Amino acid sequence: MKMSDLLKLAVFNGTIVVGGSGGLNREVHTVNMMDAPDIIPYLKRNELLITTAFHFKDDLPALLELIREMGQQECAGLGIKSKRFLGHIPESAVQLANELELPLVELPVDPSLGDIVNKSLSHILDVRTTELHNAIQTHRQFTQQIMSGQGIPKLLDQLSALLRLPVYLLGPYLQPIFGRVPAKTAAQLEVLLSGGGQFHVTPSMFSAFSLLGEERETFTLFPVYTHRQLHFLCITGFISPSERSSILTIEQATNVIAFELMKDNALKQNRRRIQNEFFTNFIGGVFSSNEEIANRAREFGLSSDQRYLCAVGKLNGKDRATSFMQYKAEQDQIAEHLQGELAQFRHPIYLFTHDRSYVLLMPLVEEWEMIKTSFTQLLERLQRKIAMYYESELSFGLSSYAQPLSQIPLSFKEANEALYFGSISGKMRFIELYQPKEVSEILRLIPQDHLRKFYVDTMQGFEDETLKDHHMLLHTLSVYLETHCHLAETAKRLYIHRNTVIYRLEKCEEIIGRSLKDPEETLRLRMAFRIKALLPEEGKAEF
Repeated sequence: MKMSDLLKLAVFNGTIVVGGSGGLNREVHTVNMMDAPDIIPYLKRNELLITTAFHFKDDLPALLELIREMGQQECAGLGIKSKRFLGHIPESAVQLANELELPLVELPVDPSLGDIVNKSLSHILDVRTTELHNAIQTHRQFTQQIMSGQGIPKLLDQLSALLRLPVYLLGPYLQPIFGRVPAKTAAQLEVLLSGGGQFHVTPSMFSAFSLLGEERETFTLFPVYTHRQLHFLCITGFISPSERSSILTIEQATNVIAFELMKDNALKQNRRRIQNEFFTNFIGGVFSSNEEIANRAREFGLSSDQRYLCAVGKLNGKDRATSFMQYKAEQDQIAEHLQGELAQFRHPIYLFTHDRSYVLLMPLVEEWEMIKTSFTQLLERLQRKIAMYYESELSFGLSSYAQPLSQIPLSFKEANEALYFGSISGKMRFIELYQPKEVSEILRLIPQDHLRKFYVDTMQGFEDETLKDHHMLLHTLSVYLETHCHLAETAKRLYIHRNTVIYRLEKCEEIIGRSLKDPEETLRLRMAFRIKALLPEEGKAEF
């Protein structure tokens, strides 16, 4: 309790504050009586010391030294029965007490020092007992709310009513989790962190800060410790360390919230593991039919007749020599953070983790062009947050178009391919959209040794360079294939008779030993001609 409140007790009737009145708001935890000259080594913080000052009646410097030491030790105050031996309190002692803002009080002759100590300690203990009783009742009330399933939001509402101040629950990076956080306040906190602000909270302590601006709002943060990470109970307003009753109430709330967060985290991890197993089996082709896919997906809110856009994100940048357990713990934290950010988007987005990827599935309830800008901005926001909080670069690959649910594995592959091409181009923290590949682009993905072997195996009948009309036959065959095997069109483009085309094609069939009427053969030959244009000159046979 405060020094000013203690002096209101009946046992202090007639007491006069002669100096240090600026320190009457000091906390008093105990009251001690001194009648020995060596009390200084035994001084305690927040202690009220009362004395007859017998040992100081002829030693003013010793009294001044005691007052000075009490100020340094942050004692609650000094009470002197001056009428017994001193006659009056020296003016120099009063001046020093004023300088140190250490309450210096003149006690009446009656009652005795023993009565003052006993009745003061009894009152302090009564106050502490009442506070502890109220704390137990509050803890029981908060616990019953949680056990009845009302959840953290209801608990925050009740705590806010008790404190008569707005109360929110913030995440490890001051992102709002529960509570009615004004949009302006959330934006100010985000700007503060994006500017490089860091918060260091000492265990078992709370801290306060103010946001710069016209309103200069003050917030008091109480840490909420769980086994995984730190959260904050944020109170709009300043909670003074002297407000013992309020602090005890808040501490009970943080304890109950910590257990609820751990329970929720265990449930979330179990559900996340189940849905990630579903997604792994889905893209791995484990399910045997579309009906089975639809039934399994329905458990996680996915509709079989809905079109989805797939985005795959991966962390790149610096390597981390972490164990598998550390990596999985961080992956869970990032996934939980992403989930919180995705919940703010105007359309539902489903999050899965697969291997080292973060997979986002967004139902296309409107045309892609109408939502493209806002979705891209969401991904950019996720990239900034991950870079800011986890010091990692997050890149995304997007499938070019959405497929029905059964085709999500294809969209997943497209998004992974876009991510791959973005990474090999040397980009960092990018968003790459899948681009459908032309035939020549696809062929370039195949090693040249394999292309050369395919080309030689297909055209091996033309290896003999002494063959008559070698180049003419190849040219005729190429035009014939490019005109979709139309004889009249081939003759028109080559300015020859139709029968001449037929004759040349028959010669080609004799050379390659296969029929040009076979669709598989014509496709193989067309691919060979495409490959010829991609191979370096030294890698081609001079046919």
